[in-house]
Amino acid sequence: MITLITGGVKSGKSSFALRYILSKKYDKRAFIATGESFDEEMRLRIERHKAERGNLFDTFEEPIEVSSVIRKLDGEYDAILFECLTTYLGNLYYYSETRSIDVEEYVNNLLNTIREISSDIVIVTNEVGWSLVPENELGRMYVEMLGKLNSTIAHHSQEVYLTISGLEVRIK
Repeated sequence: MITLITGGVKSGKSSFALRYILSKKYDKRAFIATGESFDEEMRLRIERHKAERGNLFDTFEEPIEVSSVIRKLDGEYDAILFECLTTYLGNLYYYSETRSIDVEEYVNNLLNTIREISSDIVIVTNEVGWSLVPENELGRMYVEMLGKLNSTIAHHSQEVYLTISGLEVRIK
């Protein structure tokens, strides 16, 4: 089963995703963390997330090769929490400059992977369609790609939740 959790920045997506998975009778839970601590603020954010989930998940940190990690975890874990799609896509654009990553190829591989796995997966993402339009071309490409990716995943999801001001609303 695919579950998508979306919402704005600091809307409660991560906390809800944890509560959602922990409310189910999963014996083995995996957490895929895509964030990298490029600065002090991000380092502290990552530490807060680690403390929040404690030892309730086996954590796998991977900024780029998320599809490979999901395939490796499939069947070994009842549920996989992928945190988060927004950061993952940002990583792809960031590393496309230094590692010659084809962003669309990685995105398509991810979409195929999540549709094919047998483990339940919960994907956290940001809803960027309600924010300002970025002033530069790269920013607009990123927002458009994330919007399309969110829409595609929502279409294939069995459940979709929107978090607003710390409250979750099931929309599918």
